[in-house]
Amino acid sequence: MAHQAVWALAIFLVVYAFIISGKIHRTVATMAGALLAAALGLGGGGPFLERTVHALGLMIGMMILTGVTAETGAFRFLAVWAARKAQGDPGRLLIWLALVTAAGAAFLNEHLAVLVMAPVTLWLTRLLGVSPLPYLLAQAVAAAAGGTATLAGSASNMMIGSAVRELEYSSFIVHLAPVAALILLVNLGLIILLYRNRLRALPERMSEVMGMEPAAQVTDRKLLVKCMAAIVLTVAGLFFHNVLNVAPAVVALSGAFLLLLMAGGRAPVHALARVDWTVVFCVGGLLAVSSALAETGAAAWLAGAVANFTGSHMAAAAMLILGTSALASAWADNLPFVAVMIPVIQEMGAWGASNQQVLWWSLALGAGLGGSGTLIGAGAGLPMAAMAAKEGRAIRFAAYLKAAFPLMLLSVALAGAYVYLRYLL
Repeated sequence: MAHQAVWALAIFLVVYAFIISGKIHRTVATMAGALLAAALGLGGGGPFLERTVHALGLMIGMMILTGVTAETGAFRFLAVWAARKAQGDPGRLLIWLALVTAAGAAFLNEHLAVLVMAPVTLWLTRLLGVSPLPYLLAQAVAAAAGGTATLAGSASNMMIGSAVRELEYSSFIVHLAPVAALILLVNLGLIILLYRNRLRALPERMSEVMGMEPAAQVTDRKLLVKCMAAIVLTVAGLFFHNVLNVAPAVVALSGAFLLLLMAGGRAPVHALARVDWTVVFCVGGLLAVSSALAETGAAAWLAGAVANFTGSHMAAAAMLILGTSALASAWADNLPFVAVMIPVIQEMGAWGASNQQVLWWSLALGAGLGGSGTLIGAGAGLPMAAMAAKEGRAIRFAAYLKAAFPLMLLSVALAGAYVYLRYLL
């Protein structure tokens, strides 16, 4: 490798080491790496700027839509509606809350869906007098499955979609939604079976939950109508963005700022305050580091290493990417792994990878599904655990790991079988 490629690879490895160690916040580590790469003249060309604008624009737009909608009480309405549909039964409630979370993750964003659903889930489980663990576990699994199913569902999918323009919003749904739905249903069935003795409540508590009115949870009906209109238009625009010849980022930002325009008042201030800027800057920094890997030739060297290790066998390469991305997502952070794999997969075409699309789907499935396996992974486990601890209902790491990690491994195995049967057989 040329000395510039060595520098680019060294910067990535140091950034990744800091992220894994937790000694430096991941956003600070990634931005420091990006600035160092820029100072050394590594990467940062036109393709990088275009990819970054697309990824961050899509992310910010969806965060604004979710943030404004959350202020209307819409998610509390959905939780109470789910409780009514379940007739207060703890087992059915778990399924309904998981399905609502999966839908929110798919159409808005997985992390935001969990952040708004976890508090109301803790509230409902307290009313029923049941343990929140199986409910939060089901929501983590549901968020991972729903977020994996669409382009806008997760930060990793947004990074992949912004780097590979051929992968449209509808492509993610067609190729990933079927297996994501299967994985969700299998996991929910196993969670119900595993925790069947804990999913019981006293009749009077169930009656109390049944007596709540969903409509009473909405705090601003006029704003909710505007939010629904903006979300429907945005999702429709994302689905047909190729026909309209408009980038997904432009669609998402247009929908977001249309909503802010309709909302008026101080809505823009509140909405922008709820955007997770740490994630936005982290993704931007990682894209800069991955650009340095691509433009210096380090990614080509890594692609050659992967090709030599797998013998240029597509099935072996796909399973390797699926498994390693899932483990990276479970035990550390999937975004750095996705960032480095994007240019590597792009370079693998030169090493005989005739069907690169299967590698993209393997990366998306592994990065999306792996995070639900632990509380410290890239999924929503950590913020959920923090919310539960704040309410005096702490979730132990070992208890979560005992149930969640095997479910994650099963999910990855199902994803691997799906990839093999649909694309490689």
